[in-house]
Amino acid sequence: MSNAPQNHVIDAPTATRKGEELNASRLNEYLRDSIAGMSGELDVQQFPSGFSNLTYMLGATVNGMRKEYVLRRPPFGANIKSAHDMEREYKVLHALRKPYPKVPEPIVYCDDADVLGAPFYVMERVQGVILRSKKPEGLDLSAPVMKRLSTMLADNLAELHSVDISLPEIQALGKPDGYVRRQVEGWIKRYENAKTDDIPGMDSAAAWLLANIPDETAPQNAPTLIHNDYKYDNVVFAPDLSAINAVLDWEMATIGDPLMDLGTTLGYWAEDADPIPLKMFGLTPLEGNLNREELVARYAEITGRDVSNIVFYYVFGLVKIVGIAQQIYARFKKGFTQDQRFGGLIFVIQAGAEMAHKALQSGKLRNF
Repeated sequence: MSNAPQNHVIDAPTATRKGEELNASRLNEYLRDSIAGMSGELDVQQFPSGFSNLTYMLGATVNGMRKEYVLRRPPFGANIKSAHDMEREYKVLHALRKPYPKVPEPIVYCDDADVLGAPFYVMERVQGVILRSKKPEGLDLSAPVMKRLSTMLADNLAELHSVDISLPEIQALGKPDGYVRRQVEGWIKRYENAKTDDIPGMDSAAAWLLANIPDETAPQNAPTLIHNDYKYDNVVFAPDLSAINAVLDWEMATIGDPLMDLGTTLGYWAEDADPIPLKMFGLTPLEGNLNREELVARYAEITGRDVSNIVFYYVFGLVKIVGIAQQIYARFKKGFTQDQRFGGLIFVIQAGAEMAHKALQSGKLRNF
């Protein structure tokens, strides 16, 4: 039987959230000068998921035909330039189009704040299935399917880490020397700067990470291209779930230790026995998915890398996710966003810190 989904399970936008509307007339005027053959008015909708940059779908008439694009802009009220650098993300897409074609085609970047109040960029829309936190109705996600998809996800991460970083446009994306230490210190600092509550587990996890930074000159830590936010909802599967058509959200991509990338993926890779708040991020708790240990084993099988120190990277992944959640939660508490999803992030922060503490105490990825 075919696993091809109906159109209603293709990732689709909805109405724009209150307070996050775009100035459609100004945007329309700007894009007419940037996209040859564009006419008529834009149809603007918003993709409802995601906790970082805001993502919109633009419907337009180009040379008499319906075309769809995706616009990305920073969240309203954000002032963390390095975490919401639209120009950098646009340049990453340009750099990757040839060596790693599973990225959307970038169309235009705009740094004129008079258009939308913040920098933004527009890229092609890659249609397909994105596995977000809610299981799409009518799509077969049985255990055999989830095993295949999770294995595919691991294999694609290995492929991403095999991109030739000697290419000048790839080298320009980052400075690998000292990358792990910078990341550990940086995410701890970001968490502290946005701290709203006393979370003891974060204190112990942060201290442990700082005391156990690995040797970055070891072969298994040799730098590669890394995505830094690699998970189900940043991957576009083909409509029949037979392949990965695109990887999205390259805002944190750089050159560095590939196990840091794997660690972030593991941080998001909740299992059925994990705390409920951590299971909000995706469909990894569904039966059939590789568990965290199996995911690491598959990645090691494909890449040949030594993953014996993977607990360090898993704890880092959790600390990083807690740091991201803390920054967003702090914006919510200050009233910069009315998105009620963000109020519940305090429970993610608490659960992530608890998992990090258990992992470093047990030296395991699961079944603490």
